[in-house]
Amino acid sequence: MIRISPRFFLLALALGLLAIGPVSAQYFRQSNYWKTHRQEVEFGLGISNFLGELGGRNQIGSPFVWDLELSQTRPAASLAYRYYLARQQSLRLRLTYGVLAGNDNLTTEPFRHNRNLNFKSDVVELSLVYELHLYREELGHIYDLRGVKGTKSGRVGLYFFGGVGAFYFDPRAQFNNAWVRLKPLHTEGQGLPGGAEDYNNIQVCIPMGVGIRRALTKQWSAGLELQYTKTFTDYIDDVSTKYYDNAAILAANGDIAAFLADPSLNELPWDATGTNAQRGDETDLDAYLFLKFTADWKMYKYKSGSKKYRARIRRQKIVF
Repeated sequence: MIRISPRFFLLALALGLLAIGPVSAQYFRQSNYWKTHRQEVEFGLGISNFLGELGGRNQIGSPFVWDLELSQTRPAASLAYRYYLARQQSLRLRLTYGVLAGNDNLTTEPFRHNRNLNFKSDVVELSLVYELHLYREELGHIYDLRGVKGTKSGRVGLYFFGGVGAFYFDPRAQFNNAWVRLKPLHTEGQGLPGGAEDYNNIQVCIPMGVGIRRALTKQWSAGLELQYTKTFTDYIDDVSTKYYDNAAILAANGDIAAFLADPSLNELPWDATGTNAQRGDETDLDAYLFLKFTADWKMYKYKSGSKKYRARIRRQKIVF
């Protein structure tokens, strides 16, 4: 007959309890509890910045964020609705407003500075994105029991997102202390023989980015999100292809159009802005950035047909 030592029995019992603890905590975090707050409303406030031909750093234009001009940072705001498909996956519909701007006077790169173009545009973006939450923000300790002291949970959430959207823009340039719409002026010869093709003010975009969130209360979370938006147009700043014959623009569209098509400073030893000279780079499509602080409000669902989580929020008790 095999005799079991009391010490061995106590040791096995202790190890069993330690094993049950993480399993229970894991069930608690992986249960259907998340379905009680699978809908959220989000408010965002922050800044926007433009990535395109105008302005930029003191060098030849380069793609992505390496050409970012911080002095042209402008405000941005957003309103969104989020729906969780699963505990760590969600869809988000968002409406964002921002201001984009660029000015060649801010760079010492010779070609850009001599070009002397500037613009500003309001941007309204509507997007639908898929979010993958690698970590969800948590409130309280790992067991989520009222009045029980225990190990604190990791409270910071991390997520990545990407999707599709559409945005509206309308570039304007400063002329005699007023902002003039550029599209009707056809500054690259749009509508004239051999001129550039006219562009649409509404375009498709691909928003993508990363965010972090922290739980403040059961219904409120605060976060910080960075969004990079790829577009399929090069005309957010009204600059893309070549200089058109300025005399023809003057005859067809007037003095203001001719000046804003070519307000160059004539600082270079050659004619850098003559007919068919490079005005922009149509192969380098425009993009923009949003950096925003967010506040998320969870829309709790207090009643449910599932016995697993049916009264947990209201009564603060576990229901398995």
